[in-house]
Amino acid sequence: MILLVRRIATLCVIGAALAACGAPGTSRRPAPLSAPPPAPPSSAARQPALAPGPEGPTPVFTRAATREKVVALTFDVDRDANEGPRGAAGGHVDIPGLIEALRSLKVPATVFMTGRWADENPREARAIGRDPLFEVANHSYSHSSFAGHCHGLPVLPAEKIRSDAERAFTAIRKAGVPRPMPYFRFPGGCYDDRALRAIASLGVTAVQWDVAAGAASATDADAAVRQVLDGVRPGSVVVVHRTGSAAPVGEQVIRAVVPELRGQGYRFVKVSELIGASGGRS
Repeated sequence: MILLVRRIATLCVIGAALAACGAPGTSRRPAPLSAPPPAPPSSAARQPALAPGPEGPTPVFTRAATREKVVALTFDVDRDANEGPRGAAGGHVDIPGLIEALRSLKVPATVFMTGRWADENPREARAIGRDPLFEVANHSYSHSSFAGHCHGLPVLPAEKIRSDAERAFTAIRKAGVPRPMPYFRFPGGCYDDRALRAIASLGVTAVQWDVAAGAASATDADAAVRQVLDGVRPGSVVVVHRTGSAAPVGEQVIRAVVPELRGQGYRFVKVSELIGASGGRS
């Protein structure tokens, strides 16, 4: 009898242990790991650029091949005082009026900034670069010509082309622009094959334009407005000059063309959106 009781007690202990192992909420098996959160997109993913050609020269983007009514407004922010004939009148840049116009109209834009301007105006550069309405790109450091004779600009020696562009990125970041875009606009819009190859290792896309709001020395706002309205088509890149005599004209152009183009169904975007929509094709 005693032996039987002992066997029953032993079986009860074993049964209790087995029941405890299988009881809900008491399992010692580790819970399956949840999938890790997706990594934040890399800087490159947020900054579309064109793929270089088979031999490596810097790709050039002028406009997007699209039927969608999108247009990018771009502005060149430089300082050309003491730069050959263009500096004779003491070139200046009228940024506050431009920025106020863009903000009041809620128009995104791409600002091509020289490194020297960023060095001399770090507060303004930082404010533009940290405003989500804008993106900042490279317009060289010295605003010298990268391709010989170009609108009276001083000519940069060939061996200094790459370092000048690289120095601009350094100055723009130092001013407080957190993520300058990998885009480059040649001073005066002048470039040649040598210049394209010289900056290729920087991994940038050279951004030109297909519509200009008048010349760099424009003083006739009405003529500049007509030039923009007549030239814009889906995917256009518009350049508005901000230096010297054209400085006050640029703001007038913006306040006139933005409501008109919106009335025609156009949507304003940054250059990065146009390049992204191009799928790596110039």
